[in-house]
Amino acid sequence: QVQLVESGGGLVQAGDSLTLSCVGSGFTFGTYAMGWFRQSRGKEGVFVAGTNWNGASTFYGRSVKGRFFISRDNAKNTLYLTMRNLKPEDAGIYYCAADSGSGSSSGEEYEYWGQGTQVTVSS
Repeated sequence: QVQLVESGGGLVQAGDSLTLSCVGSGFTFGTYAMGWFRQSRGKEGVFVAGTNWNGASTFYGRSVKGRFFISRDNAKNTLYLTMRNLKPEDAGIYYCAADSGSGSSSGEEYEYWGQGTQVTVSS
């Protein structure tokens, strides 16, 4: 069965750093583009970061560019999101997702989703 399991969320203070992980199983992880999305304040999920099948290409949402970094280790079927200089507006539930295509900033393009991990940022 396909699974994506996120971990690493928690409560941090503004300005702190945090790294999230997502472990995939049940599909060919190394052939899928991967992405991170954030759901907060009842709003539509916001694209945070994405990467192609081998991590050679990365792309970011405007609000996190320069602060967040996406990477992957296909030998471990694991996706990472390194977040630095966290801001209160970064808070929310972070989901990793898998896309059999080339990757997209639109959540509608992703086939598989994890359960999410909560990130809370205090000021």
